[in-house]
Amino acid sequence: MPGRHITDCQMRLYMKLRHTDTTPLAAAKAGFSPSTGYRIDKDPRLPSQKKAPRGRRRPDPLQAVWDSEIVPLLQAAPSLRPVALFEEIIRRHPELGTGIRRTLERRVRAWRALHGPEQEVIFRQVHEPGRMGLSDFTDMADLAITIAGQPLDHRLYHFRLAYSGFEHAHVVLGGESYVALAEGLQNALWALGGAPREHRSDSLSAAFRNLDRDAREDLTRRYDALCTHYGMEPSRNNTGVAHENGAIESVHGHLKKVIEDALLLRGARDFADLGAYRRFIDEVVGRRNARNTPRIEVERAVLQELPDRRTADYEDAIVTVTSTSGFVLRKVFYSVPSRLIGHRLRVRLFDDRLEVYLGGTHQFTLPRGRAHPDGKHGHVVDYRHVIHSLRRKPMALMGLVYRDQLFPRQAYTRAFEAMMGQLPVRTACRTMVDLLALAHERACEAELAERLDEDLKASRLPDLKSLRALFSPDAGAVPDIVVSHVPLSAYEELARVHQGEVA
Repeated sequence: MPGRHITDCQMRLYMKLRHTDTTPLAAAKAGFSPSTGYRIDKDPRLPSQKKAPRGRRRPDPLQAVWDSEIVPLLQAAPSLRPVALFEEIIRRHPELGTGIRRTLERRVRAWRALHGPEQEVIFRQVHEPGRMGLSDFTDMADLAITIAGQPLDHRLYHFRLAYSGFEHAHVVLGGESYVALAEGLQNALWALGGAPREHRSDSLSAAFRNLDRDAREDLTRRYDALCTHYGMEPSRNNTGVAHENGAIESVHGHLKKVIEDALLLRGARDFADLGAYRRFIDEVVGRRNARNTPRIEVERAVLQELPDRRTADYEDAIVTVTSTSGFVLRKVFYSVPSRLIGHRLRVRLFDDRLEVYLGGTHQFTLPRGRAHPDGKHGHVVDYRHVIHSLRRKPMALMGLVYRDQLFPRQAYTRAFEAMMGQLPVRTACRTMVDLLALAHERACEAELAERLDEDLKASRLPDLKSLRALFSPDAGAVPDIVVSHVPLSAYEELARVHQGEVA
């Protein structure tokens, strides 16, 4: 079979057959000619062992500069990027052309494998049941979640047990903070039913940002006290070294991908309210935990018992209500009922809400606001707190600093813009204030917003008189209450019976 190349497999078969067969017979069974068989008898090397090394097909484009210029640069600065080397060499020797870039990158990689500096080594760990729990935050902006049509700027607090893979996720509305960590961690431990012996965080680097030294030390003390309350040894990975928290850092991407898949299957990224979104996250994480049930049960058996109660997962603040019927906290203005003007209030600051106390009595709960990224103050305003005073000063609406936040729904904002475009300023302000007062007094905020939308779609301005008539109380719906008066003689008879029992 002249001209045909034999393979290693054919030659191995031939060598095996030669133990029992003659050269021509073994060659025929192996699939090649007897002459090839005789040649193999003289040189029993495999074909792959006879191949000459591949030689260079073109001149080395770096021959003139590699040893004289590139290697000295690499020795002086081992971390120098290949692209920087390429740009420097082209600047010095433009005649080499841009086609040398890939050749240079391969040559630099090979040089570093032989002569480069030692690199950091990752040490895989063996995890014990019940020893390590980890916490971290992950940004969720790329999932484009909306609540009632409004984008939700949020993160996930993510807790994980290193051994079993038990996970807990908590929606965080602000940034990374001690409050978010304390609330999320305690929710995770109480859902788990126990606490590990050690808890590792990412140094709360984002929470420390823009804090002075005393505030940082206070935050560290509170974190240490939180871990002590649950009998956990606090530990922190070094700032900027993500792999030290690898048992949770690497899982962030998997969790977000699972959430993304669940959103695609759901067919929508909008949720009716924050509670619905939190239940969705709980369901996704619950399904992930269900797959690890055997390992989780093994780890649960060796976890530490929980204390009798949770510890504080909020920050305390004292504020004074000013004449604006509100107070400022963390660069956010919050409105409160005007009866509290001049009083000092105690505020418990949670991640998503404020609990407001006068003395030891809880007064109300406010949604937590956030300052704008550009540093401007935020506003959390309830029109019911100021409407009584605004009715006496309707023109104050025109230049009100929190006017956009005063309107409870978009329909009121659009109605005011339409009236400002077609009515005198004074009339527009008076009408808008009266509409807000109507919504408050008749408890018809949502229904009134629907009517305002209908008027705007029909290119009509709101008719205050007809709206008042529409939302006036139904006289027929008020029940007639008849009070029957007991005759005085009944009281006298009761008194005589009582005296007889005493005697």
